[in-house]
Amino acid sequence: MSPTPLLFAPIQLRELSLKNRIVVSPMATYSAIDGFATDWHVGHIAKLAAGGAGLVFVEQSSVNLQGRITHGCLGIWDDRHVEGLARLASIIHEMNAKAAIQIAHSGRKGSSQRPWEGGGPLGPSDVAVRSENAWDIAASSSLPFEEGWPAPRTMTGEDIDLVVDDYRLAFRRARQAGFDVIELHCAHGYLLHSFLSPLANNRNDEYGGCLANRMRLPLRLAGVMREEWPAHLPVFVRISSVDGIDIGWSLDDSVEFAKALKQVGVDVVDCSSGGMKLPQGNALVSRAPGFQVPFAERIQRDARIPTVAVGLIREPQYAESVLEEGKATLIALGRELLWNPNWPAQAALQMGCDPNWLHWPVQYAWWLKRRAVQQGR
Repeated sequence: MSPTPLLFAPIQLRELSLKNRIVVSPMATYSAIDGFATDWHVGHIAKLAAGGAGLVFVEQSSVNLQGRITHGCLGIWDDRHVEGLARLASIIHEMNAKAAIQIAHSGRKGSSQRPWEGGGPLGPSDVAVRSENAWDIAASSSLPFEEGWPAPRTMTGEDIDLVVDDYRLAFRRARQAGFDVIELHCAHGYLLHSFLSPLANNRNDEYGGCLANRMRLPLRLAGVMREEWPAHLPVFVRISSVDGIDIGWSLDDSVEFAKALKQVGVDVVDCSSGGMKLPQGNALVSRAPGFQVPFAERIQRDARIPTVAVGLIREPQYAESVLEEGKATLIALGRELLWNPNWPAQAALQMGCDPNWLHWPVQYAWWLKRRAVQQGR
């Protein structure tokens, strides 16, 4: 009998056991109402969780009103949000997967339109069409996200202390909702990335300047997250491994950040990239399969911390090779699962490690297995 592919081998993180190495990435759908999960989220998460992944992330959830990206962002700033989030965690558990949630603040990219409504800053047309007003934004510095966007207010020391409190309460609510894994969002140009990157941080206090200072707030929050999360459960941090090509935050910086995160008790680094507006020659081009895998490989090797590889990973055999070659510990998929939410279960069949269709919900497997037999497959 052939060995189980690593992609479908169980793995333990602290005392949490995942049935396989496949992760459903947190994907914002901008469909909440006043931060509350809706029937859309129930159907969306149920579909993704039924597909066979070991760990399923609920999309980024905002720590306060200011920290929303759009009016449609999920929230975790109010105790009343817990009930809806708990339902999502329960659905994931019912599908025999572990439940995760990403905690975030938009920073200078807040007060925006949904992507399909233009993706720019909110303005008079949004008030006229959808009664959606803009709100004041704040970030590490007063540098706008790009030309034509409002300049955020530079956060004071008092502002930073207040947002730390907001994160602490969000972490507590996430556990109250029943999630197994929590992830601190430090990527994609949002608040914590704006502290890390020299392209967005021009402060001259203890939160700006040298690398140690720019890492100070994200590390402070990672420490709070570890304090608040049960010791037997893992915590993740998502980073933009690089800002771009030969500009801003670098892979060397990410290695140092990952080492520091490990010291405060972070278990896994989720390795994405980008999020800053860059000159064309410095921008990453995300066209090649696994274009971010080298980031996960370098960080896992040099910082000696498990990583998640993500980004245009579409073929099971390629995902398996990433794991076999020690380039990452987990494989996350995003848009590929929107296209085919049954990717994990289908991959198990394709790789010959699920002859009894155990990666499928029994309500589907009973019928599909018989159809396959009838068709001689």
